[in-house]
Amino acid sequence: MSYMKHTSIFCKIICIVLCVAMCLPLAACGETKETQRVVYAMDTVMTLTAYGKNANAGLAAAESIIVSMDAMLDPEIETSTTYAINHALGSSTVVSGQVAQMLSTAHTVYKQTDGALDLTLYPLIKRWGFVDGKYYVPTAEEIAEDLSRTCFNQLVLTSFPNSASYAVSIPTYGELSFASCAKGCAADNGIEAMRQAGVTSGIISLGGNVQTLGLKPDGTQWNVAIQDPNNTASFLGVVNVGETAIVTSGSYQRYFTDNRNNSYHHIINPSSGHPVTNSLQSVTIICEDGTLADCLSTAMFVCGESKAINYWRTHGGFEMILVNKDNKIICTKGLIEEFTLVNQNYTLKFVE
Repeated sequence: MSYMKHTSIFCKIICIVLCVAMCLPLAACGETKETQRVVYAMDTVMTLTAYGKNANAGLAAAESIIVSMDAMLDPEIETSTTYAINHALGSSTVVSGQVAQMLSTAHTVYKQTDGALDLTLYPLIKRWGFVDGKYYVPTAEEIAEDLSRTCFNQLVLTSFPNSASYAVSIPTYGELSFASCAKGCAADNGIEAMRQAGVTSGIISLGGNVQTLGLKPDGTQWNVAIQDPNNTASFLGVVNVGETAIVTSGSYQRYFTDNRNNSYHHIINPSSGHPVTNSLQSVTIICEDGTLADCLSTAMFVCGESKAINYWRTHGGFEMILVNKDNKIICTKGLIEEFTLVNQNYTLKFVE
């Protein structure tokens, strides 16, 4: 059986179109001068932008962080931390604070959503072909076999405060991947590296994980456009933000079709082992913590519209934009003054 691949250029959200450059005043002092570099890492084209006299130093620092995290987290690279965890045969592996942060954040979301986000789903994601591009629809027996290997509830993360180091272990049969949180964590650390280098205004776009530093050089908010799931060359609305993370997950971004024209996207439901089937087309999370935003964008998509709204009402700490298959946009109330609908093919509703 042959399959057709469909992958968005930017992987996780093609747009988060940045409308900021055209809005910036071109002052002569140099504080608004834009410096940009493009990096390819984590299987994604990434755009790093900084303003002011420290821009080059900031971008170099951010790129270094992102590239090093890419090498550290790729589960198929034998020298990576992830590979070491997956092949430790149940023993503990010493990990960095970045890895510990991702595991802690993801595990919290895992518990709060009854397993909607599971980093140990990696064997099944590989089986579907979303790792190497060799797409395949698994049999019921193969899905059951791979689901039996999920073990995120058995992960053990140990902290050694005196040495500021950590150790992690999973059962022998388990394998994990940080795909659902790596870009968010990389953006967090990239922004911090820019800040430490003296940059006060900048933005990082890691294939759908957008993170901002400060405000635009003119002191106004950033304008970030959210992609239209039905027309990836366009966008449905614009959200105004300060310093924060904006992360989108959607069923339209990465998928394949078989020779019967059945479509299968890359967000797998940990309960069924199949791509998620619910009313949602995309979920955008906005919050200060890029790692958390990354985790929640996947988890809320798996949860579906009603459960996602209930999760927001219960836990809070973030804002959310849901786009469903009826062309309805549901925004949380914190975005009432910040989100502007520009595509009249959609209807907009705010929830409290």
